[in-house]
Amino acid sequence: MFQNIGEIALLFWRTLCALPFAWRQRQKVYDQFFEIGNASLLMVCVLSFFIGAVIALQTGPVLVERSLASAVGGIVGISIAKELAPVMMAILIAGRIGSAMAAEIGSMRVYQEIDALRTMNINPIHYLVLPRMLAIAIALPLLVVFAIVVGWFGGACIAEANNRIGVPFQAFFSGLRDIVDLKDVANGVFKSFCFALIIGSVSCHQGLATIGGPRGIGRSVTKAVVNSIVLIVIFDYILTRFLLK
Repeated sequence: MFQNIGEIALLFWRTLCALPFAWRQRQKVYDQFFEIGNASLLMVCVLSFFIGAVIALQTGPVLVERSLASAVGGIVGISIAKELAPVMMAILIAGRIGSAMAAEIGSMRVYQEIDALRTMNINPIHYLVLPRMLAIAIALPLLVVFAIVVGWFGGACIAEANNRIGVPFQAFFSGLRDIVDLKDVANGVFKSFCFALIIGSVSCHQGLATIGGPRGIGRSVTKAVVNSIVLIVIFDYILTRFLLK
């Protein structure tokens, strides 16, 4: 993976230079955005609700035993907003959308469709990579905002329903407001934007580098997902360290 970092960075730079041509590809951007965003909403909703529920279930009884019931909402809220929502949604999108990007572009590479685009004087970066990068860079932060809200709601439901916690909705969100502010949510959204660029760059690069027929496509999909997740975790630490300053 690490030997390809330079190639991935170069692909990202070329895509960045292609931004002035984005308007020409607006329909493809919209199609990709719909595929990433709308088709992922149900999974995001289920995953984020139960993430919030699990955090409340794990931390709530411990805090209540120590007479810190008012902090349950804040702990759940800040954990989801700053860390769990952006990371978990990025991993979900890497598995669902990153694999699809690598498979689609890899198939075009193996069956020489990309060579045909070049023959017709169509730049593959403009036609294939740019719409996917723009779509995921817009869709993932929006999905994370949705996941944060649903995760808070999930935590609030469990905090009130569980007998060992017994924190009402109003008290939960009152504690959440005392600890979580707009900056914390913005940090999570910024992380998700960076993760989106990582997923898009890695998946598209892996697709363009595909060789070896159907078996090569399968290898590319696997590498795209694994490499994206590894880089997400690494950059999560780097971004967290940077944002804590």
